Amino acid sequence: MIKKFDKKDEESGSGSNPFQHLEKSAVLQEARIFNETPINPRRCLHILTKIIYLLNQGEHFGTTEATEAFFAMTRLFQSNDQTLRRMCYLTIKEMANISEDVIIVTSSLTKDMTGKEDVYRGPAIRALCRITDTTMLQAIERYMKQAIVDKVPSVSSSALVSSLHMVKMSYDVVKRWVNEAQEAASSDNIMVQYHALGLLYHLRKNDRLAVTKMLNKFTKSGLKSPFAYCMLIRIASKLLDETEGGHDSPLFDFIESCLRNKNEMVVYEAASAIVHMPNCTARELAPAVSVLQLFCSSPKAALRYAAVRTLNKVAMKHPSAVTACNLDLENLITDSNRSIATLAITTLLKTGSESSVDRLMKQISSFVSEISDEFKVVVVQAISALCQKYPRKHSVMMNFLSNMLRDDGGFEYKRAIVDCIISIIEENPESKETGLAHLCEFIEDCEHTVLATKILHLLGKEGPRTPQPSKYIRFIFNRVVLESEAVRAAAVSALAKFGAQNDDLLPSVLVLMQRCMMDSDDEVRDRATFYMNVLQQKQKALNAAYIFNGLSVSIPGLEKSLHQYTLEPSEKPFDMKSVPLATTPITEQKTEIAPIATSKLPEKLAPSRQDIYQEQLAAIPEFQGLGPLFKSSEPVQLTEAETEYVVRCIKHTFARHMVFQFDCTNTLNDQLLQKVVVQMEPSEAYEVIHYIPAPSLPYSQPGSCYTLVRLPDDDPTAVSCTFSCTMKYLVRDCDPNTGEPDDDGYDDEYVLEDLEVTVADHIQKVLKPNFGAAWEEVGDEFEKEETFALASVRTLDEAVGNIISFLGMQPCERSDKVPENKNSHVLFLAGVFRGGHDVLVRARLALADGVTMQVTVRSGEETVVDVILASVG
Repeated sequence: MIKKFDKKDEESGSGSNPFQHLEKSAVLQEARIFNETPINPRRCLHILTKIIYLLNQGEHFGTTEATEAFFAMTRLFQSNDQTLRRMCYLTIKEMANISEDVIIVTSSLTKDMTGKEDVYRGPAIRALCRITDTTMLQAIERYMKQAIVDKVPSVSSSALVSSLHMVKMSYDVVKRWVNEAQEAASSDNIMVQYHALGLLYHLRKNDRLAVTKMLNKFTKSGLKSPFAYCMLIRIASKLLDETEGGHDSPLFDFIESCLRNKNEMVVYEAASAIVHMPNCTARELAPAVSVLQLFCSSPKAALRYAAVRTLNKVAMKHPSAVTACNLDLENLITDSNRSIATLAITTLLKTGSESSVDRLMKQISSFVSEISDEFKVVVVQAISALCQKYPRKHSVMMNFLSNMLRDDGGFEYKRAIVDCIISIIEENPESKETGLAHLCEFIEDCEHTVLATKILHLLGKEGPRTPQPSKYIRFIFNRVVLESEAVRAAAVSALAKFGAQNDDLLPSVLVLMQRCMMDSDDEVRDRATFYMNVLQQKQKALNAAYIFNGLSVSIPGLEKSLHQYTLEPSEKPFDMKSVPLATTPITEQKTEIAPIATSKLPEKLAPSRQDIYQEQLAAIPEFQGLGPLFKSSEPVQLTEAETEYVVRCIKHTFARHMVFQFDCTNTLNDQLLQKVVVQMEPSEAYEVIHYIPAPSLPYSQPGSCYTLVRLPDDDPTAVSCTFSCTMKYLVRDCDPNTGEPDDDGYDDEYVLEDLEVTVADHIQKVLKPNFGAAWEEVGDEFEKEETFALASVRTLDEAVGNIISFLGMQPCERSDKVPENKNSHVLFLAGVFRGGHDVLVRARLALADGVTMQVTVRSGEETVVDVILASVG
């Protein structure tokens, strides 16, 4: 028998699980007792409990053994013991899917369902609905209808919930029970009303008009059940979202009226719904926020937690709306529940003024050691947001973060702090040295390889440019002596950057490199040998190409190109320009703190969007001689969203051609389109060579057609062009219900919006972490400079944004951020022009009446420089 446990045993942890070491075979052996007479209810109960326990632990029962146990259990229906009977119902539900012939208990369950014993009726209905299939549903339909409107609430609820499960299996039959469900919805019992509303909604959820009618009915007549009210609020906010109904809609008024409900659960649900509505203004938020403010002083911890968590979300979008609650939130900082205290403090950090930062930091440090890592990450994220809001407070933040780094904590927590410190260093140049010093101290005792390599990369990038670069060398070389292979390799790369940037450190760095060449790991030895040889040449161009700015190619693309090269022996050396570029440039370490993820990194590098397009286009015979794909643009919409045909275009650029991929969708269910092409008329010397039609466009199934265009050879500066596009196709009318098309069709056309090709379609972004070195590497052989006046632009920020989007190049050295209150700025842009030519732009901007811009362009190819200046002009 089950040993009775004392409460004290349970708390001390000595009361272990009585079912811990159960053997399936032993339990099935015991189940033979079910066949004995007379039945021993107590022992049988215990064995059924064991069977259910094993099933819930994921133990696998074979069909034969499950069926044998099930049939033995059916004999227990002879006993009149109430607890045993209800345990039988539970076992039937658990075994319904794994044993055969479960239908055999239908008559026993039907008898219990219609019997006099109310205790049996509800569970019998639930069990019966689990074993019933579509063919048998008709037989019990009459009983189900009666049960839905039964006077006993437990019976009615059981029938309603079971009906809800059966909607998935046989919607049409359950739909016939709507009248009974309507009747149950006016029940006085709160659970029956809630379950009835749930069933009614699920039967109508695909019919927006029916849902609206139902909402109107219940919002007018009112409900007794707070659960039903919560569900109505959710249905109403979903409908508001789908119909994009404004805040003057009656549905919004209903949700707002629920803020005055006497039940706290309903009030919170309404406040939460208002807060989560998209594009909600501060005025509409006000009533919800004031309700949440009241909850902040509630004696119930759950309500305080819910309120502060929701206010925390509001503070992300509308910090000003939450400012009124600051006093209540400050009272919660000392709350005995640490989760509430953490959320209160992070909300205050988002809404607080600059003057309150110091005080809040002191309060956080008093309890930060007592909360879990998960909440510590939340605190760090709030501090990160605050640093961006009040850059002048970086010293307070930095000291606080460095103390947190010294505390114990897991990887996610430490990663969040490191990311936060890195973002402060990048946003505030004056905090660079203190930040780097804290990070150097951290890697002296850091067990996380990922973080150590990240910090070493940052030291290599930022350290050489500080006034005293030599002080970081000791920390980096210590890693070579003490750490694992991956960290040692990262340290060697960082050392090389110091040697390349600072001539006076070069001899010392070379000595250290010499030592690294004796390393036990081949990766570390290879890197040291490589960097040693490059540094000994003392050439700036080599340093820029091989140490500061690595390869910016797609790794899967490089692998494929090299493999292709080995298959076809050739006298010509391998050309790096034939390798597609990395499409998403590795953004300079901007720390959007990643959400906490415990999943392992994928083993294989996922192919990028461009690699996928490359394969799709290479499979089309007409495009096989075009060479590697240089760039694919973002999709451009050529139709309005609500039109009968939806067409978007992706521009694929090759060395001498462009392929326009038109993704078309037919939104008319009474038409089938065939032989769909998009005819293009260019405004410049571009030449349309070939159209590849989409064979067929059935209703709502996307298809693609292609147009191949040759770029003008005689005028390489003609990079921009406007195409007028017309979609031409054969229409066959068809039956909307069956989709069967008519035999004959007719030709038709549909005019699309014009398509622009600009200079940005010919340039791929590449990131140069060290722009100065790259500028020297390209050299000034083809340097050209011109000055332009941007009359219509009023601010430097706007000018920088316009230039970046127009040229489609990658901003370097964080030059896309314009410092506050400055009248001049320098923007550095890097890219590769089609054909594999590096191009660099330095734009000096000065703000007077308008913005004046001096543009200097460098490239290894003169045409490219002319193209850039001609397009800007």
